[in-house]
Amino acid sequence: MSTSLVYRSALGYELVMRLLYGANYGERMRAVAELVPPGSSVLELCCGPGTLQRRHLEERAGAYVGIDINPRFVAQLRRRGVDARRVDLAEDDPPLPDADVVMMQASLYQFLPDAGRIVERMLAAAGDRVIIAEPIRNLASSRLPLVGRLGRRGTDPGVGQAAHRFTEESLDALLGAYRDRVIEAFKIPGNREKVYVLAARRPPAPASSTRDPRRSRRSGTAGDP
Repeated sequence: MSTSLVYRSALGYELVMRLLYGANYGERMRAVAELVPPGSSVLELCCGPGTLQRRHLEERAGAYVGIDINPRFVAQLRRRGVDARRVDLAEDDPPLPDADVVMMQASLYQFLPDAGRIVERMLAAAGDRVIIAEPIRNLASSRLPLVGRLGRRGTDPGVGQAAHRFTEESLDALLGAYRDRVIEAFKIPGNREKVYVLAARRPPAPASSTRDPRRSRRSGTAGDP
């Protein structure tokens, strides 16, 4: 299956991302990287050419593993000495490598309509947190047929065009199922993308307080029989 031009080279990928995010491109990267506690091990799914790792996580992360379906990107990362692995996450279903932080940028839509399954796999692999940054405004969802078609064709990593994209409402609906795990959620500058940070483990249920009825009888008010 052919790969769109965006995914044929790191340079092309970088150029398109800069065009999409404009002046907010660098801030988008920084905002996501700063959510990684220093020294944490990181697993990045759909890592692309490893721009986040190279620019922000090389010094910040204690260890890094990148997973992507694109053999060109994986080969480029390996030449740089990065632990990069080629995996088709939509088809291959083994447990993901464990890491303190499991993250994904701008790729959750690739797993629609069953994106919840990849979120569950991310949570199972994470020791501390899951970071998901996902576009909620994109060309592929344009009401103009030509613009939407170009947006969909331009973002095929080699597995076919993704038919669906997230809106803010549909992303909130999906991740609302994990509301008890949400550490924070916010839009990056420019409001094109929304970031969710989920705790890897659900918080413990509050301890129930049950009063001993015998104790209540013994501690009655003055004048009780």
